[in-house]
Amino acid sequence: MLKTGVIGLGFIGPVHIEALRRTGMADIVAVADQNRAAADACASKYNIPKSYTDYRDMLKNTEIDVIHICAPNFLHYEIAKAVLESGKHVICEKPLAICADEGRELVNLAKEKKKVGVTSFNLRFYPLVQQARAMVQKGELGKLYAYHGTYLQDWLLYDTDYSWRLDSKICGKSRAVADIGSHWIDMAEYVTGGRIVSLCADTTTFLPVRKRPSCEVRSFQTAEIGEYESVQIDTEDFATLLFHMDNGVRGNLTVSQISAGRKNRLQFEADGAENSLAWDSEQPNSLWIGHRDSYNEQLIKDPNLMYADTRTYADFPGGHTEGFPDTSKQLFKSVYEYILRNGHLKGEKPDFPTFEDGLRETLICDAILESSEKKAWIDV
Repeated sequence: MLKTGVIGLGFIGPVHIEALRRTGMADIVAVADQNRAAADACASKYNIPKSYTDYRDMLKNTEIDVIHICAPNFLHYEIAKAVLESGKHVICEKPLAICADEGRELVNLAKEKKKVGVTSFNLRFYPLVQQARAMVQKGELGKLYAYHGTYLQDWLLYDTDYSWRLDSKICGKSRAVADIGSHWIDMAEYVTGGRIVSLCADTTTFLPVRKRPSCEVRSFQTAEIGEYESVQIDTEDFATLLFHMDNGVRGNLTVSQISAGRKNRLQFEADGAENSLAWDSEQPNSLWIGHRDSYNEQLIKDPNLMYADTRTYADFPGGHTEGFPDTSKQLFKSVYEYILRNGHLKGEKPDFPTFEDGLRETLICDAILESSEKKAWIDV
């Protein structure tokens, strides 16, 4: 087992803790959060020996092998750099950094220190996303023509909805694209095996003024509006994107955090010369397979029906659903197996998303914002 520390205990920190426990490969020895009550409560709830309010004190703990960064976006670069310099491996929530220069520095530092640097694009680890990728790569669809879809949420539909993710000083200059669109784009390049080389985007802020409540509001939480102040919003609620890939694929994406009824829906379709397939994260255990000259099919997640090289990502038998919590478990299992096997970052790129993938999404996000501002096609 590897000894692990987790920094940031909002929505995603406990997700990491619970997923790590399920891998059987991590001994979580410490947590850190600037809120002392939150740090102590989390340590008590999960029976974790140590809690800190300053992550730097945690990094002095020489028994820790891996640090998970679940803090707000603007802290990712600062913390990841300190973790690498302390000689520890790091798994960082997306975005890796809020600008490309910071991302490049972290990529180079991880290589210099020979440490594993991971960007937590966990959604590619749904079992049927792995199956879809394998089908595309094995030529089941024929020559791939198009890849398109959406990532839709509704938790910011009203002007009374508020979170730190709306503050560009904390989350960065992009919100909907950087927060959820990055997952879709990472999955698009992972499934197709191609890379986006040019794009044309339009971003919109439908609610330029929101009501920020006087009390703290966590992500995805509805606040009881009492006292509030009106604040200007300079990050996007909605984005549409056309793109070209280096393998000839044409694609489009719609990202929204103001789509009523869509709680957390990542959907994509891949269209090939022979067949198509489609997947929806709100029905993650079903993969639609489309045909021109015969009946369409629906593959239900079942290890016995999946390819041999993808069934390893399905831990339960057919009819036993696997969902969002399982994606983090599968990602962490893949990373921890790699560290236990190799001890350090080796030359070849592993199958899990690395700092390079995090930098890649930062570059694409920058291109999307530039395209929207200039109303033009932009090369990535």
